[in-house]
Amino acid sequence: MKNKKFSFSKRLASFKFAFNGMKTLVKEEHNSWIHIVLATCAIALGLWLKVSPLEWVALVFAIGFVIVVEIFNSAIENVCDFISPEKNNLIGRIKDLAAAGVLFSAITAFIIGGIIFLPKIVALF
Repeated sequence: MKNKKFSFSKRLASFKFAFNGMKTLVKEEHNSWIHIVLATCAIALGLWLKVSPLEWVALVFAIGFVIVVEIFNSAIENVCDFISPEKNNLIGRIKDLAAAGVLFSAITAFIIGGIIFLPKIVALF
């Protein structure tokens, strides 16, 4: 049974697990590299085009949304591979659905970026 007594030091120590997860994401999940590169490009473009504070909120949310969905997708894929290392049609459907979530979040972020950046880029010319 878990100890239900609150410990501030144990809560701080638990951040280690989250940082380990981020390290695993970057080290082992190669698709995360694409998201990180594109996020860096969006941040650089936002700085260059001097987006408004509200536009920064939308950009940060969109970037975070994609990264979080990628993390959940990776977790789901790891659980599926643990449960069924051999090919399994149902596991394949589950993994496809998780991947679709990443794709949908990336498309959403792309649309948000377009709404923010396109008018500013067009105004430059």
